[in-house]
This record gives sequence, structure tokens and C-alpha cells, in this order.
Amino acid sequence: MKIKAISQALALSLFLCSVGGAASASSTSQSLEICPPKEMVQLVSDVVYAQVPDRGYVSKAMTMDLLVPCGEGPYPAIVYINGGGFINANKDGYIQQRLELAEHGYVVASITYRIAPASTFPAPLEDVKSAIRYLRAHADQFHIDSQHIGVMGGSAGGYLAAFAGTTSGTRQFDSGDNLEQTSDVQAVVDLYGVSDLTAIGADYGPDVQELHRSPAATEALWINGSPVFGGKDGGIDANPEGAAAANPISYISEKTPPFLLMHGDADTVVSPSQTEILRAALAQHNVEAQRYVVKGAGHGGVLWIQPEIMKLIIDFFDAHLK
Repeated sequence: MKIKAISQALALSLFLCSVGGAASASSTSQSLEICPPKEMVQLVSDVVYAQVPDRGYVSKAMTMDLLVPCGEGPYPAIVYINGGGFINANKDGYIQQRLELAEHGYVVASITYRIAPASTFPAPLEDVKSAIRYLRAHADQFHIDSQHIGVMGGSAGGYLAAFAGTTSGTRQFDSGDNLEQTSDVQAVVDLYGVSDLTAIGADYGPDVQELHRSPAATEALWINGSPVFGGKDGGIDANPEGAAAANPISYISEKTPPFLLMHGDADTVVSPSQTEILRAALAQHNVEAQRYVVKGAGHGGVLWIQPEIMKLIIDFFDAHLK
């Protein structure tokens, strides 16, 4: 009986403590100052920037998604080019990178473009340039500073971004609409992109290098197309003139804008030496080029959205577009 009484007393004590605790919970009202404010960003989806011919189609819509800061602007713009091994062009990728750029005061346009094997070079580059001209032609609509447009991409997107930069100052790959506008860009960010289509596997073993010599390698399809549909048969080495014409290093000039290049030292898809080839070629032409090798980073992945990476990218664009 004594034990039971003690248990009842302990239970009553715990109940009273819980009631007392609830009754003494704090209720406050405080002021909170937020500075500096982050930009509000609006998504504008599936904007058609060009109508292009594609195999089997007279007119295929090429689209972009825009992230537009909600202030008055005008804001510098960045054309964002996702990769896809030359055979895919999904504009939905790397939303965190794109959103962070937009929150720092950039209109960011992520684009689709034509891909192999249905299309071959230079059609995808023509799409990139069409997107740049479209943004300039619609600068007022999207609050864009048309004098300051950069381009950014990873992998095949980095290759196309580099190409847009090295061909600035020329009209060689301009076709389609808005030809009264220039497709020149003022800054380039190239993440683990290709620079020399004949040496994508140069840093790897003989087995991987042999795969890149195959007619089925995507860089070969990018240049040669499919022989079933009128393309050239053979690997990348079967068309040396075409490969040279499709390398951004072939077009560097005094009008090439500054570059930021990054590559992971654990990349097993595109040889890290690819961005070094481009950096060295830019340096030979006295073009500003910064290159970073990211320790432990692979071909894409979580390291590429980290604050250290994004700060370098944003600081670079701020220096050249703002």
C-alpha cells in the first residue's frame, strides 16, 4: 500500500509540473530586421526563342525557361546551357545554380538546343546564338541590360558556352530571326566542357580512348551524323576537317571575352586536360582566362552547387557584367 501511495504521489507531482510548465511558456513579440534583401524571382516557362528545321520537321520550336528578378532592372543576362553528351538538351537541369544567379540580380535563360544524331554541328551553336539575339531583341520585356550578356554551361553545355565566346565578334554562325541583334557575349563560364573533340578521353586508359574513336561515340555523331540518314561513316578521326571546324579553340580572337574555366580532378567522362587546352589557347591570344581544378569533383554532381563554387562564378560575372 505504501508503494502504491508513493507511485500515486509521484504521478500527481509530474502532472502538476507539466501543467505548471505549460502555464509558464513564454509568449513574445519581437522585431526582425532583414538586410540586404534577396531579389524576388519570377519563372517564365517555355518561351519560344526560335523556330528551326530539324530532321522530319519543317519548323521545330526551341524553348527557354527564364528566371527574371522582379525589380525594375535592367539586369545583365546569362544564357545557361545544360549538358547532355551531345545527345540530350534538357533545360531543367541545375535549377539551384540558376536560381542563385537570378537571386543575385541576373536574368537567367536556360535553353533547349538541337542534338545529335538528328542534328549536327553547327546547328546547336546556331541555336545558342539565336537565344542570345532573342534576349537582346526582347530586352525591355524581360528587364535585360542588352549590353551585358554572359553564357554558362557544363559538359556539352560548357563546350557550347565556350564556342559562343570564341566566336564573339563574328557573324559566321548567326542564322534565323533577330539578325539585327548581335550574338556576342561579354563573359563565359565553362564547367568541365570539351575543347578538342579529338581528345575527350586523352587523360584515360587505352580502352576508354578506343571507345572515343568509335563511330558510335557521341562526338562522332555530333560531327558526322548518322550514316543511315546521310551522315558520314566513321569515328571522329574520319572527319578531321569537320572536327577542327567544330572546336572552339579554332576561333579565338582579340574579340573573345573573359573566361572562367572549372574542372573536377575526379572527372571520368571529359578529361580534365580539356579545359587546360582551352585556357592555354586563350592565354596565347592574351584573353583573360581563370581556371580552377576542383578537388574530388566529378562530371557534375553535388560539389558544383556548393557556396565556394557559386561565389567564384557570381564574382566572375559581377566583375564582367555589372
